[in-house]
Amino acid sequence: MSKPKVGFYWCAACGGCEEAVVDLHEEILNVVAAVDILFWPVALDFKREDVEKLHERELAVSFINGAIRSSEQFEMVELLRKKSGLLIAFGSCSHLGGIPGLANLFNRESILANSYKEAFSVENPQGFYPQESIQVPEGKVTLPALWNTVKTLDQVIDVDYYLPGCPPPVELIKEALGAILAGKLPEKGAVLAPDKALCEVCPRKESKPEKPQLREFKRPHEIVIDTEKCLLAQGLLCLGSATRSGCGSACVNGNMPCTGCMGPTSRVLDYGAKALSAIASLVGSNDEKEIAAILSKIADPTGTFYRYSLPASLLHRAYKPEQGGK
Repeated sequence: MSKPKVGFYWCAACGGCEEAVVDLHEEILNVVAAVDILFWPVALDFKREDVEKLHERELAVSFINGAIRSSEQFEMVELLRKKSGLLIAFGSCSHLGGIPGLANLFNRESILANSYKEAFSVENPQGFYPQESIQVPEGKVTLPALWNTVKTLDQVIDVDYYLPGCPPPVELIKEALGAILAGKLPEKGAVLAPDKALCEVCPRKESKPEKPQLREFKRPHEIVIDTEKCLLAQGLLCLGSATRSGCGSACVNGNMPCTGCMGPTSRVLDYGAKALSAIASLVGSNDEKEIAAILSKIADPTGTFYRYSLPASLLHRAYKPEQGGK
């Protein structure tokens, strides 16, 4: 009996999700023994033509990490969708848009201008920008088109399951692989992680006041963080109350507040709005000016509450009347 065939692909992301697969350590040998990896360009010498030669649905499952923000990424994930029986959005960027999704606060033109003209380290007196195509003596050279809007994976193709996290926790990867190989997956569209908030399983849960009354928000570098006490009760912006569990409380165990990479539970429509509402409800004042002063201590609210989820949110992106393209 032939082994299931598997593919991995990396779009707009940092590479941490690929590292998470390697973090299976010796257990990756069990994975290799159980499946045939037919496409994993970050680790082995595979090309696009190798995928094109596959029959439709020949890959039992493809794991795709990263948001979609270029024509090449879209073409590759569309191709992998045709060649895969199951397709899994692997990690925060493919699931919700991730940190690359914060580019949706700007348009393509301003991003290119900053990268190739305005940044302090750039010397480009001619003002050259990358061109999508150019004719040279050897022929026509083309580059992928940069999209104006960063999109989640399920905004461009059909996705079967989601493995959340930045990167997905190793235990969840093992459980997902086991469920796939055993044919014991939940219904299509499920997030392969516990459907409860991190606060419910937090190791500091018992030290959290019934309702903290916060009169000041602090950043981690501004205080000596108590290693036993609820981080939110210390005035730190811990987003565990709005965030799905399944990460093993990794950040909290490292004495740092949760930043929300696991995304929302199934009962939340918009992660950023939920997180903002949860934090705002804890402000210990009824005075309008005092409330404004307390909230002003939150640096970069959009980047804080929509750090991983702007493309998947109801906001989706900042509106720029002059923007064009995808």
